[in-house]
Amino acid sequence: MKQFYNLKSLLRLSSLFVLLFSVITVVNSCKKDDDDEFKDHVVQFSAKATTGSQLISVVTQVGTAQNTIFSTPTAELKEGWNSGDMWVNSSQAQLNFAANAMLPQENSELTITLTIDGEVVRTAKVTGKGDNKVVKFAYSFLEP
Repeated sequence: MKQFYNLKSLLRLSSLFVLLFSVITVVNSCKKDDDDEFKDHVVQFSAKATTGSQLISVVTQVGTAQNTIFSTPTAELKEGWNSGDMWVNSSQAQLNFAANAMLPQENSELTITLTIDGEVVRTAKVTGKGDNKVVKFAYSFLEP
């Protein structure tokens, strides 16, 4: 009879240890969950050409949403364009930016810049004379 009592007691004790181990494992695994995997960032695109140049168009793409702005006689882009501050979640992953311009002289420049959270993270430039000089780049939040 005493052996049966010890076996029953051992069974209860082992069940208690299994339950306690399971609870600790679940609590530990939940503690490691990272809910802030993606963050919001302030993004700004800008294009600037040297004096006498004329921007023709700028194209921005955030994730899959593309926006194209053309210079027209009623709304000229002139020598510079700025997107203003945009809130972009890093889950969008990919940012693309392109611009083209008419550059009148050999030393004329077209520069595009991507600023994220107040820091310039990407810049591209083209120099020279031409009716349709193009500059572009891509940026990914997933890159280190």
